[in-house]
Amino acid sequence: MKAGTGLFSALALFLLLGAVLTQTPRQKKPTRRPGITRRRSVPKPAEPALPEPQEPTEFPPVILGPPSMYIDCPRECSCSPSYPNALNCENRNIRNIPVIPPQTQYLYLQNNFISEVTAEPFINATEIRWVNLANNRIHRIDKNVFEKVPALLYLYVQRNNLKEVPAGLPVSLEQLRLGRNRISKIPAGSFSHMGNLTLLDLYHNQLSDSGMGKNTFKDLKGLVQLNLAHNILKKMPAGVPSSLIQLFLDKNRIDNVPKDYFDGFTHLAFVRLNYNQLSDKGLPKTVFNITSLLDLQLSHNQLASVPLFNGHLEHLHLDHNSIESINGTQICPYSLEADPSDHNMGPRLRYLRLDGNHLSPPIPLDVIMCFRHLHSIVI
Repeated sequence: MKAGTGLFSALALFLLLGAVLTQTPRQKKPTRRPGITRRRSVPKPAEPALPEPQEPTEFPPVILGPPSMYIDCPRECSCSPSYPNALNCENRNIRNIPVIPPQTQYLYLQNNFISEVTAEPFINATEIRWVNLANNRIHRIDKNVFEKVPALLYLYVQRNNLKEVPAGLPVSLEQLRLGRNRISKIPAGSFSHMGNLTLLDLYHNQLSDSGMGKNTFKDLKGLVQLNLAHNILKKMPAGVPSSLIQLFLDKNRIDNVPKDYFDGFTHLAFVRLNYNQLSDKGLPKTVFNITSLLDLQLSHNQLASVPLFNGHLEHLHLDHNSIESINGTQICPYSLEADPSDHNMGPRLRYLRLDGNHLSPPIPLDVIMCFRHLHSIVI
């Protein structure tokens, strides 16, 4: 009995040991997270270097015109059978004026890169009446050019780099446009014997009082429009011809108008003195009492009162000054007791601008009673 029990116990112990020996051991959890393996960065092969950006050329290439039936038509221009007397060379990027065909009367050279005008291209161009050289880079015009074109009527050279009025201008000229240059001087005799000139435009230059002599405009007996706006004048220009109809002096530094400045002007209808430095001290009360004057502009000055004016005036601009009051009785060109039914006797003022001053509505009754033709008043 004891021997059987011992045999059973030995057998159980043997089976237990076998199970323990055949069991797979459990792995321990790591106490620290394993490090991340990073890929080694491999340098990229160097890309070929881009070429340095090139600055644009100063002048774009010349644009050639279409083939022409005229053998003497320059390739950089166009000659139309519909206008056989016109040579169109505008907007072609040309640097030099081509040889002008002899039949040319109208020459268009605007919007190019011309820097100098010489006589050679005009040798056979004796019939030219109209030359447009606007918006180029012209700093010099040879005086011999005008000997080749004795019948020239219109010369447009605005938006260039001229520092002086060109010499040797033909006496035949009727219009001369020199606006937006760098002109600071008008040499003596520049307009000698030019009695045919009707329009002289010197707008937006650098003209001062010393750059013009007292006889600068002496020979311009037929001048109708003189534009000296946007310069650096401190005084009214001397010797302005009495034939003028339009005088433009905006954006200068003028602070004084001599009381007899407009004596003898019988056709002057438009005077513009906006953006100057005029005050009551420098403006005689009756200086604008001109029978022919229709439009007077004195905006953006330093006036404290309304100047007297003639009954024929139709437009008066006095905005942006220092006016504090307006008295219709004082400024009325005629008696307020005139018969209101007689419209021919009353002042002809139709437009009055007074905004930008120190005035407040309503409009004084005596102003309404005097200026019965007023259609618009800004206050």
